[in-house]
Amino acid sequence: MHDVIILGSGPAGLTAALYCGRANKDTLVMGGDTLGGQTAGIAKLENYPGWCGSGFELIEFMKKQAESFGAKIEMLSATHIEHNSDSTFTVTDNHGKTHDTRALILATGAAPRKLEIEGAREFFGRGVSYCATCDGFFYTGKTVLVIGGGNSALNDALYLADIAKTVKIVYRKGAFTRAEAILRDRVNAKENIECLFNTDLKKISAKPDSSEGELIATTLDDQEIVCDGIFVAIGHEANTDYLTEDVKRDELGRLAPSALPMGMFVAGDVHSDLKMQIATAVGTGCSAAMDAIAYLNKNAQ
Repeated sequence: MHDVIILGSGPAGLTAALYCGRANKDTLVMGGDTLGGQTAGIAKLENYPGWCGSGFELIEFMKKQAESFGAKIEMLSATHIEHNSDSTFTVTDNHGKTHDTRALILATGAAPRKLEIEGAREFFGRGVSYCATCDGFFYTGKTVLVIGGGNSALNDALYLADIAKTVKIVYRKGAFTRAEAILRDRVNAKENIECLFNTDLKKISAKPDSSEGELIATTLDDQEIVCDGIFVAIGHEANTDYLTEDVKRDELGRLAPSALPMGMFVAGDVHSDLKMQIATAVGTGCSAAMDAIAYLNKNAQ
């Protein structure tokens, strides 16, 4: 029986692990498929105070810090959670093994929202990608599209601009109103970035007779954009599929703390009404851990 099980190994989960470990609680972190989640894929992290380096380097530092206070981190994913009659929880992992805990912190983060148009699924991994830092290298000296208009899309475009020959940002609105001004300025300053505003796609297909595996992105008004790769950055949805249907979620799959049973806490991008930033993830990881520690101490009396 663990004191605390934390689902997720991003900034929220690792911050929670640090606090729970320092409180001398038996802490297990089930880290999911990838240590650090989205943060680990950030090549240059600029907007987390006090840090200058990559997202992966930050995650490695946070992991070692949490482990130094006794937190155990295993790369397991939760597939089911059972709320037991004695107010404990049983978590089933992706290997079918069960783990019992007195308190549970949900910090499983979010995943990129999928592009739901014809051809997007067919060409996933064959020209369509959701991770610029993972797959950008394969498009060195080529032409790529970035779909989206928020911070993630502009960051991806800037990263790819140093690799690809040409980057075209495809955005359905007339301006990047959701992106930070500093990113808009950097995009405007890049000579090899072109912005295609008021443009929406309806189909992705292979270019006929192309020996290079080129794609054609067809717009709603039947214009064709030829490219070598397409990177999608149109938002995120919370990773909460492991929860039963009775757990209330919003339209993005996120959780309201007030709707959770006693002993269950939420942190990071799965927290409803939260800006999806590393700084907010760390803050809610701290809060969730402190609430979990108080809950455990109260019930130990």
